[in-house]
Amino acid sequence: MNDADFMRRALACAARGRGHTRPNPPVGAVIVQDGRIIGEGWHRRAGGDHAEVAAIKDARRRGCASLADATLYVTLEPCSKPGRVGACTDAIRAAKVPRVVYAVPDPNPTNRGQAKRALAKAGIACERLKDAATVRAAEELIAPFAKHVTTGLPFVTVKIALSLDGRICDDFGDARWISSAAARHTTGKLREQVDAILVGAETVRRDDPSLLAHGRPNRDLIRVVVSKSGNLPKTAQVFTDGAPNPTLVFNDARAALVELGRLGALHVLCEGGLNLATALAEAGLVDEWWTVLAPKVIGHRRIGRATTIRSVKCLLDS
Repeated sequence: MNDADFMRRALACAARGRGHTRPNPPVGAVIVQDGRIIGEGWHRRAGGDHAEVAAIKDARRRGCASLADATLYVTLEPCSKPGRVGACTDAIRAAKVPRVVYAVPDPNPTNRGQAKRALAKAGIACERLKDAATVRAAEELIAPFAKHVTTGLPFVTVKIALSLDGRICDDFGDARWISSAAARHTTGKLREQVDAILVGAETVRRDDPSLLAHGRPNRDLIRVVVSKSGNLPKTAQVFTDGAPNPTLVFNDARAALVELGRLGALHVLCEGGLNLATALAEAGLVDEWWTVLAPKVIGHRRIGRATTIRSVKCLLDS
C-alpha cells in the first residue's frame, strides 16, 4: 500500500463524522508503521478529540508504545492553534510522530499553511499528498466547511426528481413517487450526512414528510421549512413525530441559510419544492444539484398511472 491508499482509508474514517461535527469539518486520520495501520480515528463532534488525537489514542490502546517510525495520514492539514481543544500540531509533537501527510490545506485562514512550520520546529516532516484523485476526494469532503468558514453560509445541495418529460409532479400537484425506492434510499443516506434538510411549505402541506434519515438516525439533523405565510398544519410530522430533531420555520430562504450558518451548519439539503429551488438558484445560493431522472412519462395523468419506460439507457434512476 502507498500514501494514497492510506489516505483513502483516512477519508473513509472522516466520512463517518459527516453531519455531526458542525461547525468543524469531518476529518479522518490513520497512523501507519512498517506498512501496517496501527491507529485510526475521526472527528466525531465539536468539542471532542480531533482526528489526529483520536488516531494517536487508538494506537496507544492497541499497545503501540512508540510512534517513532510512524507516518500519520490526515485528510485535512492539522490545526496549529488551540480552539475548544488543543492544537493538533502540539499533540503530534508530543507523540513524536516523525512524518505527517495531509490531503488538503485548511481553508480557515487562521490555520492555513501553519502546520508545516509548526511541525518543522520539532523536526517533523509535513507534506501534502501528491495523488490528484485522492486530493479531489478530500476537497469534496470539506467543501461544505470551506464555504462556511469563508462566507459564513452553509453549502447547499438541491435534489430534484424529474420524469422523462421533465415534470416534478402531476397535474394534481402530487410528487409521490416519481423516483424509485432505490433513489429514495440514496437520498435517505444523504440525510444521514448533512446538517439540515430544507423544504418549502407546500411540500409539508401535500406530502407531510418526516425529513429524517431513513436508515441510521441522525440526531444532529435540523429540519427547516420555508413558509412566507407561516400557515402550516400543526399536525405535520415535522412538528408532532417526537423526534429529537428540531424544526425551524422561516419566511425567507436566504434568512434560513444565514441563521443556519450562524448555528454552524455546514451542509444543507434542499429536498422540497420547485419554487424554493428556483429561489435558491436565482439568489446564487445553490452549490450542487442532485437530479434524479426517473424512467417515467407522467404527461397529464396521475403519477400512479405514469408509463414506466424500461428500454431507456443511461438512467440516473431505476
